[in-house]
Amino acid sequence: MIQASYKKHILNFKQASGTSRGILKTKETWILLLNSESKQGIGECGLFRGLSVDDRPDYEEKLQWLCKNINKRLEDLLSELIEFPSIQFGLEMAFKSLESQDRFELFPSKFTQSKEAISINGLIWMGTEVFMKQQIKEKLEAGFSCIKMKIGAIDFQTEINLIKSIRKEFSSKDIELRVDANGAFTPSEALEKLKILSDFDLHSIEQPIKQGQIQEMKQLCKETPLPIALDEELIGVFSVTNKQELLQTINPQYIILKPSLVGGFKGSNEWIRIAEHHQIGWWITSALESNIGLNAIAQYTYCKQSHLPQGLGTGGLFTNNFDSPLQVKNGTLQYNNSINWNINL
Repeated sequence: MIQASYKKHILNFKQASGTSRGILKTKETWILLLNSESKQGIGECGLFRGLSVDDRPDYEEKLQWLCKNINKRLEDLLSELIEFPSIQFGLEMAFKSLESQDRFELFPSKFTQSKEAISINGLIWMGTEVFMKQQIKEKLEAGFSCIKMKIGAIDFQTEINLIKSIRKEFSSKDIELRVDANGAFTPSEALEKLKILSDFDLHSIEQPIKQGQIQEMKQLCKETPLPIALDEELIGVFSVTNKQELLQTINPQYIILKPSLVGGFKGSNEWIRIAEHHQIGWWITSALESNIGLNAIAQYTYCKQSHLPQGLGTGGLFTNNFDSPLQVKNGTLQYNNSINWNINL
């Protein structure tokens, strides 16, 4: 018999982080614990307020239901939790952890053996021009060859000037540049802005317009001079049929998968299978989980063997994250086995 419990954990940002949805100072998350005989499994239900489809008043009630029904079949539990993707992911993670010899090594590989690393992008948060320039300088000094800039919250011309200043010093061969608008552009202005951005040899833009505007996004992906990556657009699309229909209709150049927002390993696998069938590129990104969730995402991502830089550099954002073997070094995420986990709940 398995016993299940959960604990809420509030992650505190080292510095307030700006997005087009506002300033983030804290991030709440829920740690799921499974106990069976002498073994323990641990997972993270990474609820993202204001973004997750499962940001609902009955979230904790669903966690309580899960703990009471934990001995049902995993497939049945996942099916019941279809509208709670972050709980699905925490559950998958906890079961993987329970079944593993080492509760934190969910997908044994050369990554967890500290033999290989995962190439990641350096994340530049929105803020003043001075603050954004300072972050860019730090990322370049830290050895990143791919930088992702959040845009859409300050003046567009200021953002263009920032991108221009990077390109004056570094060509696209030196630094790959991605931008993420988080849906900040209106459909009427988006194409014109994409044309301006395309002058700077960018890799891609994430979610230029708000999700849910399917026909407008389809037209934008058809006409764009700059590859478009769907991000928020994937949130709340539950069935395989609907996933298939969305990608067939919009036909984006890329999709970005956040396992906490799209239903964990199972949900991500479905998106990847459909995307590859339609020759759509993809990469995987964390969604401000603690190191418990980031660890699961990183190990899963490594096994997928994507050659694109992934979005997995968020572990160092918090003052009270859990100590773990995950380290960002030379623009990569590495697993340093000489560092031990330290989970204080």
